[in-house]
Amino acid sequence: MFKVTFYKKRNGHIPVTEFLDDLENKKLKAKVFQDISILEEFGYELREPLSKPLGDGIFELRTKFSSDITRVLYFFYHGKKIILTNGFLKKSGKTPTQVIELAKKYRADYYAQIDEE
Repeated sequence: MFKVTFYKKRNGHIPVTEFLDDLENKKLKAKVFQDISILEEFGYELREPLSKPLGDGIFELRTKFSSDITRVLYFFYHGKKIILTNGFLKKSGKTPTQVIELAKKYRADYYAQIDEE
């Protein structure tokens, strides 16, 4: 079993929580949490259509409910820890580069925070 945690910015904000709180469709939100539980159970073994590698150690958790599609980006940390960084409602075919870059920035900050402890 893996342990899923949410990345926390230095100012205390948690981007994934903010994203999930902003989802208006309660059934979609419940489905995202269900998919997070599946990720927690299967970790590295989770594949498409639920999980997709985006490169450089960043992955996306892919949730679809009705016509709504969300993506939650994450990375693995020291074996069995999964850090969820940010999420978005998918409107186009490809995951925007700036969303992937933001996940990388959050990962770098996460590592820096760990080093400071």
